[in-house]
Formats: sequence, C-alpha cells, structure tokens
Amino acid sequence: MAILRGMEHLDISFANEERNTDAMLVLSFANADVTEFSRELSLALMRLWCDPGVQTAISRSREFQLNDSASYYLNAVERLSDPNYIPSEQDVLRTRVRTTGIMETHFTFKGLNIRMFDVGGQRTERKKWMHCFEGVTAIIFVVALSEYDLTLAEDQEVNRMLESMRLFSSICNNQWFVETSIILFLNKRDLFEDKITKSPLTICFPEYM
Repeated sequence: MAILRGMEHLDISFANEERNTDAMLVLSFANADVTEFSRELSLALMRLWCDPGVQTAISRSREFQLNDSASYYLNAVERLSDPNYIPSEQDVLRTRVRTTGIMETHFTFKGLNIRMFDVGGQRTERKKWMHCFEGVTAIIFVVALSEYDLTLAEDQEVNRMLESMRLFSSICNNQWFVETSIILFLNKRDLFEDKITKSPLTICFPEYM
C-alpha cells in the first residue's frame, strides 16, 4: 500500500503495464476484511516486487513514509504465503505496531520487580507521558540511526533525527529527571550501515564533512 501510494506521489509508473492489475488486486485485498493470504495475492505481490518501477520507488523511499521492514517482508512473500508458514524470530522482531497511549509491562529480573512503561513517541502521544513520571528510576531513550534522512509522519518538514535530538535534550534537562538514570539506545545500525552508502549524512547535518 505505502509503496503504491509512494509511486503515485513520486509520479513513478510500472515498467510493465500489467502490474496495474496486480496493484488493483493488492489494494482491494488491503481494503477488504480478509485474513487469508491467497496464492493469487502472493503471486501479484511477487510480480510487483520484481517490477523496476517498484524498485525505483524503494530506492527513493526517504521521500515518502515507508516501514523499514517492507523490503524484508516483500522479499519473503513466497515463504510468508505458505499454508504451513510459521513466523521466524526475525519475522516477529521486524513487525511494528504503533504505540498509542501507555503500555505497562511487569517482569522480574535477578530478583528485582520491574515495571516498564512503553510510551508513544509521536507528538500527539507525548502529553500522556506525565502520568508515568512519578517515581521513575530510569529512562530508556531509543533512537533509530537509520532515520537521519527521514521526516516525521505528522510533519513532513521535520527531520526525524533532529526531532529525536531535541526531545532527548528536553528530557535530559527536565526537572522531573534530575536524579533519574537516562540510557540512550542507538538501534537499527544495520540499516544505517546500508543506507549511509546511498544517502548522505548531510541531509540531516549539512555541516558534516
């Protein structure tokens, strides 16, 4: 869906006009209340994935909003559509569910009872954070290194990395957290290493040489 919308946004056409029929099938499936991954759908997805127009859109994915695991799943369509498919560990780890509200998890580690709160990072979710602040002993702040050339979904003019830096700074300097341990995790290093060879860091940091 996102790739097809991205192609329309970037005015990219399919190299093979027959792929328009496949695209219509995929869109109809996405808009229908259907859970079965049919053979017809999987073949349409595989044909679309091989189309040069789709690959061009993928190479320009920083210009529209695309999940960074899209290529992974599209490369595995045949396996995913197998009637006996069982998700691998990597399949599970690459899924993304947008966090809305506050998700609380309780677990025990080395005799310690831990309460962890996962809060939505989108701007509209931040006003809900105040309910979690009292008694916090540590904050884990996660930043995706690969997002240096992407913009926010809610504001196409704002760079995601710069937004993360501003938010991290505001948390570090907040009176609520004067005595709170702050842990910074920089993740998606593998995607960053692949992307940095194609997309310059100057997109985020113009002064970088």
